[in-house]
Amino acid sequence: MAQPDKKLFENLSGKGKAIGVLTSGGDAQGMNAAVRAVVRMGIYVQAKVYFIYEGYQGMVDGGDNIEEVSWESVSSILQVGGTVIGSARCKSFRNREGRLQAACNLVQRGITNLCVIGGDGSLTGANLFREEWSGLLDELVQTGKIEAEAAKEYAHLNIVGMVGSIDNDFCGTDMTIGTDSALHRIMEVVDAIMTTALSHQRTFVLEVMGRHCGYLALVSALACGADWMFIPESPPEEGWEDLMCNKLSENRARKKRLNIIIVSEGAIDCHNKPITSDLVKDLVVKRLGFDTRVTILGHVQRGGTPSAFDRILASRMGVDCVLALLEATPETPACVVSLCGNQAVRLPLMECVQMTQEVQKAMDERRFEDAVRLRGRSFENNLNTYKLLSHKKNISELPKSNFNVAVLNVGAPAAGMNAAVRSAVRVGITEGHKMFAVNDGFEGFAKGQIKEIKWGGVGGWTGQGGSLLGTKRTLPAKYFDQIAEQIRTNKIHALLVIGGFEAFLGLLEMVEGRGKYDEFCIPMVMVPATVSNNVPGSDFSIGADTALNTITDTCDRIKQSASGTKRRVFIIETMGGYCGYLANMGGLAAGADAAYIFEESFDIRELQANVEHLTEKMKTSIQRGLILRNENSNENYTTDFIYQLYSEEGRGVFDCRKNVLGHMQQGGAPSPFDRNFGTKISAKAVQWISKKLKETYRNDEGRTFRTDSGDQGRVFANTDDSVCLLGMRRRNLLFQPVTQLKDETDFKHRIPREQWWLKMRPLMKILAKYKTSYDISDAGKLEHVNMCRRKDETGAI
Repeated sequence: MAQPDKKLFENLSGKGKAIGVLTSGGDAQGMNAAVRAVVRMGIYVQAKVYFIYEGYQGMVDGGDNIEEVSWESVSSILQVGGTVIGSARCKSFRNREGRLQAACNLVQRGITNLCVIGGDGSLTGANLFREEWSGLLDELVQTGKIEAEAAKEYAHLNIVGMVGSIDNDFCGTDMTIGTDSALHRIMEVVDAIMTTALSHQRTFVLEVMGRHCGYLALVSALACGADWMFIPESPPEEGWEDLMCNKLSENRARKKRLNIIIVSEGAIDCHNKPITSDLVKDLVVKRLGFDTRVTILGHVQRGGTPSAFDRILASRMGVDCVLALLEATPETPACVVSLCGNQAVRLPLMECVQMTQEVQKAMDERRFEDAVRLRGRSFENNLNTYKLLSHKKNISELPKSNFNVAVLNVGAPAAGMNAAVRSAVRVGITEGHKMFAVNDGFEGFAKGQIKEIKWGGVGGWTGQGGSLLGTKRTLPAKYFDQIAEQIRTNKIHALLVIGGFEAFLGLLEMVEGRGKYDEFCIPMVMVPATVSNNVPGSDFSIGADTALNTITDTCDRIKQSASGTKRRVFIIETMGGYCGYLANMGGLAAGADAAYIFEESFDIRELQANVEHLTEKMKTSIQRGLILRNENSNENYTTDFIYQLYSEEGRGVFDCRKNVLGHMQQGGAPSPFDRNFGTKISAKAVQWISKKLKETYRNDEGRTFRTDSGDQGRVFANTDDSVCLLGMRRRNLLFQPVTQLKDETDFKHRIPREQWWLKMRPLMKILAKYKTSYDISDAGKLEHVNMCRRKDETGAI
């Protein structure tokens, strides 16, 4: 365990400080997780924490609307949607008189640190409040409502914001709290609709939220492979009606039994006229005569339990929000805690608000390319990827590369693999390549289970779990002769391998085999896909988010069971091999009391301390416990052992139950994150392959490749950088030679030597009321919006 960080315990002590937390504007799933994190982190650093009920209205009204809270006040809210402290539109706060009364109420309780969870309007109001603060206090002193000493003591107001909005319409952060959960609701509806639409050959028009931002519509369309999409930032060109109807007609002619059209509620045409779901439906019925239905999702998108991603995001943001408040000085601008890639950053609040307003201004002035660019690199990448995958070009429009690219899955199945294969095949065809699908991994490759796969051959794959290509853990070394023969026979010029640790080992073996087999001297790239998230070189793997949601959903149900019986502790075993990602992050998302992992060794003393901790917990109103254990965390302290230990030591205080989740973590439909991540990362991988093929192609005379040459040459790539793994690191997608990743890998335990999520581990312990050290060196640093965007070369997922 790391040594205590003196900066946290001394310089950042919250003793004598008071923090107020409020939610404002529209509700969003995950807000409660953020509130919980602020309260518990605030109490942990010895600050007083207050709920401000009903947003700014409660701040103005005062009285019981501002209440000091305890640790137990935020128990059992992690899995609850909406906001338990309420949210309200407040006209009075827009007037100076209202803000004057709000300031008076805060000073009376000594609150000079505000955490505001809301959208751009709520955060703008908070910034104005901060700017007026000294003037408001002077007026309160003059009218005798507060003493001069109080005005002097509470002279500065610190504001830190977190963006809670399902629309993801706030510039400066890649994901706002609630967006991922809203996507879950949309995907649940889309997946359900697809079954009925297939039965009747129907066209469905789905209207999703997003009055000013098309993020939900865009990512939903990308994640389900929608035929057409309408968003306010990128209106369709003139004559879109003919183009859309032609595409729908062509798809139906190719035996596609359903069509999905997704419309953002704020969709417009290039003349800023609204495009409604009814307008689209009437057009399809009138022009094509298709059986067409409209589904308006409405506030369903705001409801339900928050996803694992939103709980973890909100918890990370809430803790960083408290740290930012404790570090704030009178000179520090009001800031917003944001997510850039996989990294927390702090950005000046008003810079973000101004950029958000610039987007709307660009749309009003019909500068739509600027609007897309201002939304950020992530939004732009999503839009470009959707255009690439959804619109099939005519053969005459496609370049002719004369290259054959093979795609295979290696290792255990992971949800999102099929979305990755679909993306790779379609982008490859768009690049002019012939795409070949290999069944059953390297073993199938050796047996010649290879066939060309066309554009339509991957239709409808995004929402399907498992691996439709088939996948095996077999490594290639024992099949080198046969694989080399198949590469020769099928004239394979490049390989895309989608898989887990076996895929990584397989590519290392292929590199070793180059000395004997020239056939292996071709570009190869790996896209990480495993529920264990144990591949070196990437923060995330396809499938891990879906597994995490399965664990979180199961824990929610178990906690509900425990709340009924009282005094019960559940021991839950997760998958992951030696990698504790699922146990640790599942514990953070589910509000576990402890998570045992291989990466952080534990002994009988720690087990005993955990039992004592739970014994004390049973004396409070929170009479339940949740313990997660990674399957290979310790060969002696097994799940059965821990269950028996807790049962014996807790006798008379609590009873125990155990649950082994097993392979259900590998099953189910992929989450929106995994669909989107798989789609985007595979598209980027194929574009890298195209670039490498052109660099490494030579004809007999040594000339480099030209797409129109038609000459017969060969691809020869034998450098380290021609076999890469594409992974997300902090805020960038990076191509890394697999040979360079060997030094970062613990091959015995099949895990990376350094794992970013271990820094989240103290966060889980703090929120479970354990005293622990917390390294804040990696906490968000104040940046400027433009600097953050420049550093983010690829955009977040």
